[in-house]
Amino acid sequence: MKFMVIVKATKESEAGGLPDPQQMAEMGKFNEELVKAGVLLAAEGLQASSKGARVRFSGGERTVIDGPFAETKELIAGFWLWQVRSLEEAIEWVKRSPFHGETEVEIRQVYELEDFAQVMSPDHLERRKTLESQSWRQQ
Repeated sequence: MKFMVIVKATKESEAGGLPDPQQMAEMGKFNEELVKAGVLLAAEGLQASSKGARVRFSGGERTVIDGPFAETKELIAGFWLWQVRSLEEAIEWVKRSPFHGETEVEIRQVYELEDFAQVMSPDHLERRKTLESQSWRQQ
């Protein structure tokens, strides 16, 4: 099972503040543990929403909204992508993460291609498998 582990933004992360060297070292050690356990597939931090944009879709119209975005509690500061056996295992790993102070982490299961089998034609499913074998999932 794959899970996206979403680290919510804080006032500090939205202000563009970087973690101190000790926090970086602790997170580096934690990420090494994830790698050694065969759990970590990807991990990235995100810059403040002031450096981003949103695109709103309404029918055929596209509206670009420049950051920053007001609701910090709804923003993402970073993420991990993990391969684990269960939600419970993902929760146990999150509990071990070296966050200090006020931080919220959300854990969401990632859909697998097989989850869509009932709404995709066999031909479409095969094309998608071929595409995945040639693209981002194999990097």
